[in-house]
Amino acid sequence: MNKTKKLIVLGGPTASGKTECAIQLAQIWQTEILSADSRQFYKELSIGTAKPDARELSLAKHHFINNRSVTEDYTAADYEKDALALIHQLFLQYNILILCGGSGLFIDAVLYGFDALPPANEELRKNLGNLYEQHGIEALQEKLQELAPEKLKQIDNYNPRRLIRAIEIASDLNFVKTSTKVDRPFSAHLFYLNPERELLYQKINKRVDKMMQDGLLKEVIGIKSYRHHNALQTVGYKELFDHLDGKITLDESIGLIKQHTRNYAKRQITWFKNKGYTPINSCAELVEIQTHKT
Repeated sequence: MNKTKKLIVLGGPTASGKTECAIQLAQIWQTEILSADSRQFYKELSIGTAKPDARELSLAKHHFINNRSVTEDYTAADYEKDALALIHQLFLQYNILILCGGSGLFIDAVLYGFDALPPANEELRKNLGNLYEQHGIEALQEKLQELAPEKLKQIDNYNPRRLIRAIEIASDLNFVKTSTKVDRPFSAHLFYLNPERELLYQKINKRVDKMMQDGLLKEVIGIKSYRHHNALQTVGYKELFDHLDGKITLDESIGLIKQHTRNYAKRQITWFKNKGYTPINSCAELVEIQTHKT
């Protein structure tokens, strides 16, 4: 394996069309797709994660979809190890692979390596958990804003477990993030789909409506017993859990899913922009760029 092997990284916000584009690329270059969407790993979650459907999965070989259970903890460091092993194997057969998804932290782990993070601080976690139970998600957001405001902009800040872990890391005075990037035995080409903002928000709203029509509420009811696992502390599920708990109406939960998804999409765009990814408006534009580079 050498630097002539290319990893095409296709990022972008949710509902921007990454799946469709990645399939087109895989068909053009006759290769395979590695998913970097941390919610699509879990086999119990389908409607709320907008996984590729059976038809889409049949059009191109996908990896890291439905390969985990929500009962398992699966970190970016775990994904780095597994993805690199698979990349090594696939590059024996292909010269180009596609890494596609919106989970920037997991993509970073593959491209640059992952710092060993400090161990869990159980006492702090307990205190932060109590803070969340008593004062809600806003209290955790304010805490992280005090400690690491830049981190608050990067993560899913409506996910209490992500917030608690970020606060935990930011509170560890002995943890020093290194700037050393590992050298990977392939060249990475970074792109992100960048649709016009108003159009993206319209697509998000329509997608949420379709998820509800397709049975998202029924899916959430079916996995309610798993609700405390990390995989379910995410947009589209926690709002409906709140509805099932009688805290909000169904219409309110749907409105919050749309709002929180739009907020998340905005953070995703900021992430890829700040990381130096090349913005593209279409899959054809990416193919043209790569063709001229070849």
